[in-house]
Amino acid sequence: MDERIREHAETLVDWSARVEAGDDVVVRVAEGAHDLAVAVAEVLGERGATVVTTYDSAEVSRAYLRAYGNGGVDSDDSDGDDSDDSEGGDGGEGGDGDDIQTPAHELALYERADVVLSLGGGRNTFATADVPGETRQAAARANQPVREARLATDWVSTVHPTRSLAQQAGMSVEAYRDFVYDAVLRDWESLAEEMGQLKEILDAGSEVRLVSEDTDLRLSIEGRIAVNSAASVAYDSHNLPSGEVFTAPFDTEGEVSFDVPMTISGARVRDVHLEFEDGRVVDYSAAAGEETLGDILDTDEGSRRLGELGIGMNRGIDRITDNILFDEKMGDTVHLALGRAYDACLPEGESGNDSAVHVDLITDVSERSRLEVDSEVIQRNGRFRWETGFES
Repeated sequence: MDERIREHAETLVDWSARVEAGDDVVVRVAEGAHDLAVAVAEVLGERGATVVTTYDSAEVSRAYLRAYGNGGVDSDDSDGDDSDDSEGGDGGEGGDGDDIQTPAHELALYERADVVLSLGGGRNTFATADVPGETRQAAARANQPVREARLATDWVSTVHPTRSLAQQAGMSVEAYRDFVYDAVLRDWESLAEEMGQLKEILDAGSEVRLVSEDTDLRLSIEGRIAVNSAASVAYDSHNLPSGEVFTAPFDTEGEVSFDVPMTISGARVRDVHLEFEDGRVVDYSAAAGEETLGDILDTDEGSRRLGELGIGMNRGIDRITDNILFDEKMGDTVHLALGRAYDACLPEGESGNDSAVHVDLITDVSERSRLEVDSEVIQRNGRFRWETGFES
C-alpha cells in the first residue's frame, strides 16, 4: 500500500477530526475508497474509537431513485461534497418521487454519532446523471434532517484518488495521486496562520464587492463570522483538503459569472451567469447544464439565495479537476454557494439561509479582477495584499 494512504488516514483522524478514545465514529465509504477505509479503520482502532462503516455508492442511490421515481418499475427514460441528494426513502412499493420519506433509521445513526468521516471516490462520477431532476429534489428535501444531523457532528469529508476521478480530471492515475497528496499532506498550521489574516479582514468588514469581466456583485457580511478553513474541526473546517476562508453573505445585489466548469448532480454545468435582486436569483443562464441549474434553484425558497462566499487559498491545488472538494480551495478562485448557510458563520441566536441544497459555483479571479472589503482592495488578479506581486 502507498505509504501516503496511511499519512492521509492519520491526518484525517488526528488533525482534521480530532478523534479521541471512546468516540462513536461513522465512516461512509465510497465504492473506490476501500484502501483509504482500511487505513482509516486501523488508525481509529489504534485511537480507541468505536466504529460503524456504511457503503456510500452513487450507483446504488441511482438504482433506488430511478426505481422509486418510476413507481417501482425501471424504464429506459433518461433525464458531483456529495451524495446527499440521493439518500432517503421508505422502500415500500415504489412511488412518484414526491413521497420519498426521511429514513428515520439513518437519522438515528447520525444523531448518536460523535464523528462522521466521509471517504469519497466512486467508480462513475456521472452515475446519477439520468435520475430526473424532480426526483433528486424530492430526495434532497427528504434527506435534509439526515444531513442536518450529520452536520451537527464533528464531520469531515475527504477523497481517495481513484481512476474515475483521475479520468474526470484529465490526468493519469499516477499524476492524480500526486496531485491529491500534494493538496492533502500540507503544513496545515502554517496555512492556517496565513488564512487568519483574511479571516480578520472579513470579520471586521460590512460589505464585499467582487468585480471582474461580466461580474459586479455586492454582498453584505456585517455581523457574520468568517471561518479559517484549515482542514480541522478545531477551526470549524470540515474538508480535507481545505484551504479557504468562507462566510455567510446576505442582501446580495448585482450579477456574477462563473467560468469554472463543474459536474453537478451528474451533469456538466458551464459558464453560469446569475443576477440578484433583494438577495434572490431573479435570472440565470448557463452554456451547459441550464436545466440542472434550474432544478437546483427551484428546490425550495432558500435555494435562490446565497449561503456561502468562499475564497480559495490552497496553492498546493494548482489546477481545476472537476471535483468541488479541490476546485473551490484552489488559489486564485472565489466560489459562491446557492442554498444553505453554515451555522459556524452565524452569530449565536441568528438564523442564516435555510435550504435542502448547498451547491458551489466557482469563478477564476487570476486576471482582470478585484475583491474589495468596504471599498478597500484586498485581492487583485488573485494576489492578496500581503503577497508578493500584489498591485494596489
